[in-house]
Amino acid sequence: MGTIIPETFTATPAEFGIGARLTLAVMRDDYAAVILDALQQADSTGLALQTGVVSTYLSGAEPDLLRYVSQVVAGASRSGAHVTATVQFSRGCPGEVTCTLPPTGGLFAEVVNLTPTGVHAVAEWALYPLDDGTGSASADHMRDIYAAIETAKASGLTVHSEHFVTRLEGDLALVLQVIAAGWIVAGRTVQHVATHATLSLNSPSLNSHAS
Repeated sequence: MGTIIPETFTATPAEFGIGARLTLAVMRDDYAAVILDALQQADSTGLALQTGVVSTYLSGAEPDLLRYVSQVVAGASRSGAHVTATVQFSRGCPGEVTCTLPPTGGLFAEVVNLTPTGVHAVAEWALYPLDDGTGSASADHMRDIYAAIETAKASGLTVHSEHFVTRLEGDLALVLQVIAAGWIVAGRTVQHVATHATLSLNSPSLNSHAS
């Protein structure tokens, strides 16, 4: 499969603005120990990490981002505590923090496949192709959103349409894989794409609905 990036464009993922923000919450008294253990066990190879008051910023290539987020969230959930994670992936970073952008199109990337975790997750997910019509694609943000939802429906996950979000339910790795796939594929034709998801694991609300 060919790339849409000119041969002279050699920006790194960090220069192009490929990264994520992750916030993890654990509903248990020893939440700090659970979070720190999950972070220690996760493989951060290839990533630059910067933890702030609200979230942790991750910079690196898509496979490294997805592997790390999956391992951190799965690790925390294996404590048995109710865990929530808020994750945002972004590429092509217009805004206060500048980055190097190609003349047209996005930075090509393959869809990432993750190893199943055996951890059940529920996510509320939204995709934002921020297309102002100045690139090679027409300004039709719903085109990429609908395509991503159809990919989700074909993935084997349980998928429901909700107000402002799409609900995904299944193995954590597949949930993250589907979320990232919509973001990555949209980025092939749209310069700036962000996607946002809130994930819940071991929720007592889910258990009460099931009973």
